[in-house]
Amino acid sequence: MDTRKMAIAVVATVVVFGWSAAMAAMGHAAVLVPLAPVLGLTVQQVVRAVRPRTAPASGRRMAPAPDAEDGAP
Repeated sequence: MDTRKMAIAVVATVVVFGWSAAMAAMGHAAVLVPLAPVLGLTVQQVVRAVRPRTAPASGRRMAPAPDAEDGAP
């Protein structure tokens, strides 16, 4: 992920969490309940974007095992 996309993701996360914190501070807990899944998804996506990628797998693949029906007469 390039730097610009990372910056946009971080800014969006800060804005969403800041807005949620402000709403909670003002006592609007009912507004926060529907947003909980969105906030969780945002955290998950940011963590996934920040985490380093694993090395790509080799091109070798094993052939799939033959099904039991393939050998049946």
